[in-house]
Amino acid sequence: MGTVKNLNKWANAHTYYPLDLLRIALGVFLFIQGTKFLANSQYLVDLIKPMQNMAGSMMMIHYVAPAHLVGGILIAFGLLTRWSVIAQLPILLGAVIINFTGEMHTGNLIMASLTLVVCIFFLFYGSGKHSADYYFKMQQ
Repeated sequence: MGTVKNLNKWANAHTYYPLDLLRIALGVFLFIQGTKFLANSQYLVDLIKPMQNMAGSMMMIHYVAPAHLVGGILIAFGLLTRWSVIAQLPILLGAVIINFTGEMHTGNLIMASLTLVVCIFFLFYGSGKHSADYYFKMQQ
């Protein structure tokens, strides 16, 4: 708990608008990906095809779209950012692994890798000073 408080204090002291815009862009990107997967579920099934024989593959299909939708909204508003990022990490790690086990799509690999790096950054940085978390904390 003390580590999270120290990270929040550091992030609030070193907050910049470009980082907030990056957090919002990440949330919007994840939300758009979630709507793509929800609208075209066959595309998601085709992506997960290399891991079809693994246990929990059907659970993965039903987890990815809602996690991206809800997590994207929460990250964009800066509400429960670290928890939302933690929910995204298994999906993004799976996206990177799928590119190596299945057919290699360079564009998807770069997109998944960049998104993973930005999510790991916000896992440590948090939501920052210009977020719903900060606003609600100041209202107490």
